[in-house]
Amino acid sequence: MMTERRSLPRRHVLKAAQIEIDRSSAFPCKVRNVTHAGALLRVPSVIGVPDHFELTIDPSDDRQACRVVWRSLDELGVRFERVATALC
Repeated sequence: MMTERRSLPRRHVLKAAQIEIDRSSAFPCKVRNVTHAGALLRVPSVIGVPDHFELTIDPSDDRQACRVVWRSLDELGVRFERVATALC
């Protein structure tokens, strides 16, 4: 059995979002779970996704500066650079 290592419990969600690299390029993604400190993002591929980016959540257009903490083939674990209140 795996031991839960997260210090904050995450809320399961399924929200469409965009990983914005700069104002002219973006990757689609899905927010799968979230806390006020970070989130799990599902992406078609992590190739080309930088370590720091802006995440825009649909339909609210809430924006969060993110830092990638871990990555797999199609998922990213991110930490928000500032506390998120609207996402949780």
